[in-house]
Amino acid sequence: MLLPWEYGVRNLARRPVRTALTLVALATVVMLVFVVVGFIRGLEQSLSVSGDDDVVLVYSVNSEENIENSSIAARTPALLTASLDGTVKRFGITCVSPELYLGTRVTTEQDDGGLGLVRGVTTTAPLVRRSVKLIEGEWPREGEVMVGRLAAAKMGSKDEAVAIGKSIAFEGRDWQISGRFAAGGAAYESEVWCRLGDFQTATKRQDLSLAAMLLSPGKSPAEVSLFCKERTDLELRAIRETDYYASLQQHYKPVRLLAWFVVILVSGAGIFAGLNMMYGAVAGRIREIATLQAIGYRRRAILLSLVQEGVLLAAAGSLLSGVIALTMLNGMAVRFTMGAFVLRIDSVAILIGCGVGLLLGVLGALPPALKALRGSVAISLKAV
Repeated sequence: MLLPWEYGVRNLARRPVRTALTLVALATVVMLVFVVVGFIRGLEQSLSVSGDDDVVLVYSVNSEENIENSSIAARTPALLTASLDGTVKRFGITCVSPELYLGTRVTTEQDDGGLGLVRGVTTTAPLVRRSVKLIEGEWPREGEVMVGRLAAAKMGSKDEAVAIGKSIAFEGRDWQISGRFAAGGAAYESEVWCRLGDFQTATKRQDLSLAAMLLSPGKSPAEVSLFCKERTDLELRAIRETDYYASLQQHYKPVRLLAWFVVILVSGAGIFAGLNMMYGAVAGRIREIATLQAIGYRRRAILLSLVQEGVLLAAAGSLLSGVIALTMLNGMAVRFTMGAFVLRIDSVAILIGCGVGLLLGVLGALPPALKALRGSVAISLKAV
């Protein structure tokens, strides 16, 4: 015969202070799990939505995977369009975007800012970067820039510092913000875009970092790659944009593995904390447990009742943490080396967080309950 369900619920209410402390401890552990898993999911989502299958990046073969260190001749886009016929043409314009891309210190009117990512582009950039959408303001004119919706997070500034009409400074010049753009969560959202000519003048450079080409349907990036290999004098390499960001996924794999290891460590620490608190809770109920055995309840029924209490507390803590994570953490911007991205509390994060919480409730309650049930009923009845 099992103990009534209400018995375990009433036991939690009999010790409100201990119950509240245990609830807060479990909720804190689950919240840490939500933060770490949200970080992992946000990073993976940002890299997975970045890039376009039809876009090929052409940059210096000497820069390896770091486009910021790339330097190619300014005539490279013209050579590519003249030598290859697979590029999309819209409104009489060939969809090739020459770009100068680098990381530099960006300051705002309100603070000292921080390291920002600046991309010098031409009016062909929106034709190639099809995920970029202007959400506020207008395209930058001379001496103006437009900022991604996560640019402030990348620089360590507030959104108010990069509002339209405000000024920012980099490369020894002041730039007025003319617009804001979004890119569906892609890496571009942490960048500052300005006119290519202005950026070349400010940096005293006439070269480019890369050329992005939008290929026609059915055209293969292998044709571009073959051209780069044949023109050894240009020292170019070509890679599909999605493959480039997939390589970044592999580059950040140790970071993701470390984050999962942190989840395991936090969960283990939570289990030990739960064990400690449950041992304290059960130690004060030895006579109660012995009395239940004396009046005929089996040890299995008592064990299930104790586990029920732990699971109820863990479920309440997981629910509390889940609500806080969805309302306060989901969508929070995080700075990272590649730019910035948002914490993503999705179904996978909720499943892992709540699963860890329920696991804490079961594993935290089992050992102390088993220890209490092993004792002699007669001796336990005499316990103080």
